Amino acid sequence: MTPASLPPQDLPHPSSPGDERPTGAGSGGVEPRRPAGGEGVKPPRTVTKKELVTRIAERTSQTKVVVKDVIQMFLDDIIDELARGNRLEFREFGVFEVKARSARRAQNPRTLVKVDVPAKRVVKFKVGRTMRNRVENAKRPGPA
Repeated sequence: MTPASLPPQDLPHPSSPGDERPTGAGSGGVEPRRPAGGEGVKPPRTVTKKELVTRIAERTSQTKVVVKDVIQMFLDDIIDELARGNRLEFREFGVFEVKARSARRAQNPRTLVKVDVPAKRVVKFKVGRTMRNRVENAKRPGPA
């Protein structure tokens, strides 16, 4: 199997800066591969909603369509509640809440020009105890 036919997570990790990888569907080009976090360390894999739907469907014996609809409704309800300014608390997982940021003066670091940044509302997430402990104690893959 050639590297071009391998899924992105199965591509060999380069050891020299000259290695290249495909840039994606329809791009027709390549871009240099840059190790994340130092030489020889694999970047974390991105897990998509589609992958989660497949996993959950297999574990629950539900169809992917049903699982996808339930997950999407859950995500939509989280967004709706946050848009209303409500706080969402999932015990042991974490808390989502909306915080108001006041207007301020900032400075463009490149040009040093002062700019006004308007007030806005932002979503904050505070990690719960179970998530924090599992992430802290998870085994990270070593150098490749």
